[in-house]
Amino acid sequence: MPMEWVRGKTIGHGSFASVSLAKPVNPTSGSGSGKAYPNLIAVKSCGVSHSASLMHERIILEELKDCPDIIRCFGDLVTVENGERLYNVALEYASGGALSEKVRLPENQVRRYTNSILNGLEFIHRNGFVHCDIKLQNILLVNNGGKESVKIADFGLAKREAGDVDLKYEIRGTPMYMAPETVTGGEQESPSDIWALGCLVTEMITGNPVWNCSDVGGLLMKIGVGAAIPDIPGKLSDDGKDFLGKCFVKDPRKRWTAEMLLDHPFIKSAVVDEEAEDQISPRDPFGFLDWESEQSEEEFRSELPEILPATRLGQLLTEQKPNWSVSNSWVNVR
Repeated sequence: MPMEWVRGKTIGHGSFASVSLAKPVNPTSGSGSGKAYPNLIAVKSCGVSHSASLMHERIILEELKDCPDIIRCFGDLVTVENGERLYNVALEYASGGALSEKVRLPENQVRRYTNSILNGLEFIHRNGFVHCDIKLQNILLVNNGGKESVKIADFGLAKREAGDVDLKYEIRGTPMYMAPETVTGGEQESPSDIWALGCLVTEMITGNPVWNCSDVGGLLMKIGVGAAIPDIPGKLSDDGKDFLGKCFVKDPRKRWTAEMLLDHPFIKSAVVDEEAEDQISPRDPFGFLDWESEQSEEEFRSELPEILPATRLGQLLTEQKPNWSVSNSWVNVR
């Protein structure tokens, strides 16, 4: 049974489709899979008469559904609204918006986000697809168990790797992120996604486009002709600079793959940071003892019984009662 929903406000527009916030009518149905739908979803819609691209995106997302670093798809549905037949695709709602709204990030956060994007790209490429439009606007921020993470979205321009020869010279994507081989020879395979990733990482660090060129023709000439590559941020660590150097190799045959980049020290350090973060997170409000001493919590408590939780809370009690009638000293909290 297809998912049904109540459409809410519009949260985004594309060249051919709009995206609305929606609430599933029956969040616990889960398409008979035993899994509940989320309370909120995003519904991407366009007129049935020009829905080929959105249908194509839904098919690809279905094939890539097992990757946690790719936005989830919950199926499609045709509706009639205001006299128009609409083709709709139900997608995971990314409450944090697009990564384009969050730039000039600290390097440790850039490493963490890049690790997730690379995991998604490796899965895409391993399954024989090319995204063709990796950019900040197509990386979405989601809340994953109280922790912010990123997922790859918008597969409307994606294609099979080494696909139809007739499409070789059909340039897809955003010029600012295009690889040299795409500009000069219409070649757009998995290495092109890696070049775009390098552009995306650079923008996360600097907050600026990688090429300073307002004219599209001039921009394509700069990318495709000569040996110029995007400037690598000087404030980046040596590992970060080397990582971008592996993305910005002009020859796509020598450019590192997503699988290779996942083993790069720039990314490996992100994995170590995340593991350390998980280990030091307090298990309960009184779980900070491990931070202060190498002793076990039991040993520490046995030596200082007076700091048991009940005792600590008792020390906070007071006979003084609040006077709620006094309002001139209240502080607004937003």
